[in-house]
Amino acid sequence: MKLAYWLGYTFFKTMARGFFDYSVVGKERLEIEGGALLVCNHASFLDPPFAGIALDQDIHFLARKSLMTNPMAKAVYKAWNSIPVDQDKPDMSSLKAVVRLLKQGEKVLVFPEGSRTADGNLQEGQPGVGLIVTKALVPVIPMRLFGTREALPMGGKFFQPSEITLVVGEPWFYDASKYREAGKELYAAISKELMAEVEKLGI
Repeated sequence: MKLAYWLGYTFFKTMARGFFDYSVVGKERLEIEGGALLVCNHASFLDPPFAGIALDQDIHFLARKSLMTNPMAKAVYKAWNSIPVDQDKPDMSSLKAVVRLLKQGEKVLVFPEGSRTADGNLQEGQPGVGLIVTKALVPVIPMRLFGTREALPMGGKFFQPSEITLVVGEPWFYDASKYREAGKELYAAISKELMAEVEKLGI
């Protein structure tokens, strides 16, 4: 790991274990060679670091461009391998960056729902994730976090006591022959299936 990433990794891992009794179920499924797309549910600002620390290596993240509004924040997110995405004016640049990294053998974490859930229920996946899957052709690892919403819900300002668990599912592989859809309909169908894989995971 590069130093800046290692510092963040160490900070969040210490916090996760010290305050939230953090654990990972199925960690061995993350030990996969080459590129892999990690897809996870999204309920809290804690989700990116608490999903990321499950892997003992640098990974890349999609992050809202609005979080990088000042030079210091931008530098921190860049050091932590964040790929900016503009949710207000989405374009293909961030998706292309993800596909490029995956083809280079990197691990990339995305949240198919696009935004945090307000009520704790899983939301529909966005079609952009399906597009990434069809272009990168790498294994997809479904993951589900439990407890992060209780620890820091949407609108929350302070951490609350919570036990946080990350459950890692079996690798999922895209098979074009299983789909009759094309274009955006295909991407939406893939994203829906991936969210179903996430939903199946439990503790």
